[in-house]
Amino acid sequence: MRLSQRISDVSPSQTLAISNKAKMMKKEGVDVIGFGAGEPDFDTPIHIKDAAKKSLDAGFTKYTAASGIPELKDAVIKKIERDNGFSYEQNQIIISCGAKHSLFNVFFVLCDTGDEVLIPSPYWLSYPEMVKMAGAVPVFVDGSEDAEFKVTVEQLEKAITPRTRALILNSPSNPTGSVYTKEELMKIADFAIEKNIYVISDEIYDKIIYEDNVYASISSYGQKIKDLLVIVNGVSKTYSMTGWRIGYIAAPVEIAKAVSNLQSHSTSNPTSFAQYGAVEALMGDQSCITNKVTEFKKRRDYMMGRFENMKNLSCVTPLGAFYTFPNIAKTGKTSTEIAGELLDSVHVAVVPGVAFGRDENIRLSFATSMENIEKGLDRIEKYLESI
Repeated sequence: MRLSQRISDVSPSQTLAISNKAKMMKKEGVDVIGFGAGEPDFDTPIHIKDAAKKSLDAGFTKYTAASGIPELKDAVIKKIERDNGFSYEQNQIIISCGAKHSLFNVFFVLCDTGDEVLIPSPYWLSYPEMVKMAGAVPVFVDGSEDAEFKVTVEQLEKAITPRTRALILNSPSNPTGSVYTKEELMKIADFAIEKNIYVISDEIYDKIIYEDNVYASISSYGQKIKDLLVIVNGVSKTYSMTGWRIGYIAAPVEIAKAVSNLQSHSTSNPTSFAQYGAVEALMGDQSCITNKVTEFKKRRDYMMGRFENMKNLSCVTPLGAFYTFPNIAKTGKTSTEIAGELLDSVHVAVVPGVAFGRDENIRLSFATSMENIEKGLDRIEKYLESI
């Protein structure tokens, strides 16, 4: 059977592959500890579920506008004003079926065949695949561990070409948990304005921050960057709503209109009643975020303390998101070898760093219980002692 070249060039998700293998082992009765999850282990807060139930009971189960309901667009506008200090109109907001869908749409409307997109590395593994599906070329810019995996303007200067169309920024980062400061982002904003390239700011982890006053959005730069900025966010990580599939973009009118047209011919609207749940998430009681972040911080601190005493392993402290990205280069093994041996020998599932562009690291999510973390790290330590 002949498949399209477009899909043949796409690599399968290694995070899903690891998770699926771990699930199969669990079904077979194996006690697997999974550190692969990219979703919070907390339930969706009850007030959000109640809002969705209310809309269901009211019969809100039909099509909506392809770009989302006005109430949710207003909630997004208020959220961005509250957190970023930017003002948007409804025709600049598009609601999609998750932030991943939002990113997919943005790459498709911005990129032509042969265009280039700058991607700081390590990167979320779907970025380059989406870029390739859009016909463009991913150009990786390596962030060093000494710089907390963040890239500099000097590095971007070396990577840019006349074909560069956009830069993707993810802060806080998956997989590293690194967070760009306001000063760093201002320099990147200056660079983007000078070079006239778009900045796609993936802010899906913007509320999962562990140190005071550390987070900033590139929109903090002000109005000059707005015409070149696409903010991508959603409710999945912050509000434990991964399965609800609600994401959004805030963008210049032309881009938003193009995304709306694309979405109208692909998915149509996001799930109707889930949108009302998202309104409540953004506008309702926000204490659920504080409680969750407090628990995540306890888990992060515990993991970092354990890593300090593990053989042939070191780790940069994540300032946001819910991942650690330890370096395993001293083992002399690749990340795929380490991940495979951990799963097979001590029944611990981690994600090989090669999936994120960094073969000397592995990714562990701490979006799991403290009991699982303790047990899993005991097994990892035992494995590291044995090699």
